Amino acid sequence: MVFIFGEEMKNSVGRFIAGRVSTIFDNSISPSTLRFYSSHSPPSSSRKLFVAGLSWSVDEKSLKDAFSSFGNVSEVRIMYDKETGRSRGFGFVHFSNENEAMSAKDAMDGKALLGRPLRISFALEKVRGVPVIVPRLPHT
Repeated sequence: MVFIFGEEMKNSVGRFIAGRVSTIFDNSISPSTLRFYSSHSPPSSSRKLFVAGLSWSVDEKSLKDAFSSFGNVSEVRIMYDKETGRSRGFGFVHFSNENEAMSAKDAMDGKALLGRPLRISFALEKVRGVPVIVPRLPHT
């Protein structure tokens, strides 16, 4: 299972989540079996930003233009729905170095682009061949 938290919360949150998940699925889960990732600090050598909250009218050119003032943007990818061809509302912006990516994240997170606020974090690498399960906990 994968959860995203800051390092300082890892132990107490891990015990809490393991207990909740164990209750929901009626089995025992140890906090040591959980993996934690932090989206607040960049992963090592992170030059790739995950950009969410994109308007359907945003294209690769407008996204690149919005981020190019922070440095050299080497690649921009917007994810599209295979059936409709419409934007899924998120994409990725690759910078040539880590400092440029950090500056762009700090400056653009929460800012509006074409009327919608952007949510920006450092992109996590794809996990291939391993299912990632993040259960939804019921509101109590």
